[in-house]
Amino acid sequence: MSHLEVLKPEELSTRRLNVLRAGYAFMAIGLIIVKWPVVLQDARSLPVMEGVVACLLTAMSLLAILGLRYPVKLLPILVFEVLWKLIWLAAVALPHLIAGDVDTETGSVLFTCSFIVVIIAVIPWRFVWTQYVKGPGAAWR
Repeated sequence: MSHLEVLKPEELSTRRLNVLRAGYAFMAIGLIIVKWPVVLQDARSLPVMEGVVACLLTAMSLLAILGLRYPVKLLPILVFEVLWKLIWLAAVALPHLIAGDVDTETGSVLFTCSFIVVIIAVIPWRFVWTQYVKGPGAAWR
C-alpha cells in the first residue's frame, strides 16, 4: 500500500480494533468514576461552567461506551479528547509550568490530563490521517 492510499475501516485488524476498545474503556471508566457522581449528586450546586464541563464529560463517557461497540465510527471522540487536552496543556499548563506558578487546581488538572498518553497510544494515527485529512470529504450537495 502506498502512503497516498486511504485506509478503509475494514483494513484495521481485530487486534487494532481491540486496542481501540481498550482506549474507549479507559476513557469511559475514568469519566464514570470521576464525573458521574458529580452529575448525579451535585450538578445543581456547581457553578455554571463546572456544571457544563461535568455534563459534557459525562456525555463523552456515554460516547466512549458506544465506542466499545463501534470503535472506528466513534474514533473522532478519541481524537477530540486528545486535541482538547493537548490544547489545554499547551495554552494553560505549559505557561504556568514555565513561570513556576502552578497552583493546586492547575496541578490537579495537569495530572488528570497526563493520562492522555494512553489515548494517544491507542489511536491508529495513520488511519486518522488517511481517513480524515487525506480522504475525500462528503459532497456539499
